[in-house]
Amino acid sequence: MKTPPNTFRQALARGERRIGLWMGLATPYAAELCAGSGFDWLVIDGEHAPNDLRTMLATLQAIAPYPVHPVVRLPHGDAALIKQVLEIGATTVLVPMVESAAMARDLASATRYPPQGMRGVGSGLARSSRWNRYEDYLHAANDTTCLLVQVETADALAQVEEIAAVDGVHGVFIGPADLAASMGYLGQATHPEVRKAIEDGIARIRRAGKAAGILCVDETLAKHYLDLGVTFIAVGIDTTLLANASRALAAKFGDKA
Repeated sequence: MKTPPNTFRQALARGERRIGLWMGLATPYAAELCAGSGFDWLVIDGEHAPNDLRTMLATLQAIAPYPVHPVVRLPHGDAALIKQVLEIGATTVLVPMVESAAMARDLASATRYPPQGMRGVGSGLARSSRWNRYEDYLHAANDTTCLLVQVETADALAQVEEIAAVDGVHGVFIGPADLAASMGYLGQATHPEVRKAIEDGIARIRRAGKAAGILCVDETLAKHYLDLGVTFIAVGIDTTLLANASRALAAKFGDKA
């Protein structure tokens, strides 16, 4: 068997839009439910949701039959953890709080086998290679792994061209909530100054020749960012969707009905 291509990475390289959903419920059952909803990609969140390697693995297995691409967000950019997440079968990883080009280079190295990188070789134990049933995996993996880095502070955004220019970085994802906090607007991700910084960041990422991404649950603002050239965008969060729907249903039958 041949190693499958990373269709998400290929789409970003072609500039094709990809609409996604954030998964924070940390249950494969919920992820499978959403996998058939029509989104292009799903984020399995390991930073703010209670996911670990085993729940990430189970979620990857649950959504594998569906035409949606899984993106695993790590809790932090640790090379050993990147290796483990790649071994369980993730082909696209999203790393938070990338503050410099030097950090981005270290992350890119962690996702690649030598000589391009420093990823350890253990494919015989790995779901990623289907336990070496993908006969070309060791030579194909570098070309089928996608690294997305999150730029989430004003300091990082000031260096976004250098970060985006790193070989092995395939997309730069702006984190509005942490960016707002770093700018002194905690909890105000849609503040005009924050929006201005995001819009400038999108333009600079695009000029650097890389795909720009963002999370935005405001429909009007999400469409605005798409118009500015965002390539991959998450437009909802499973926990928020459930909380809002359950609250609205309860209100229909409560005192406010």
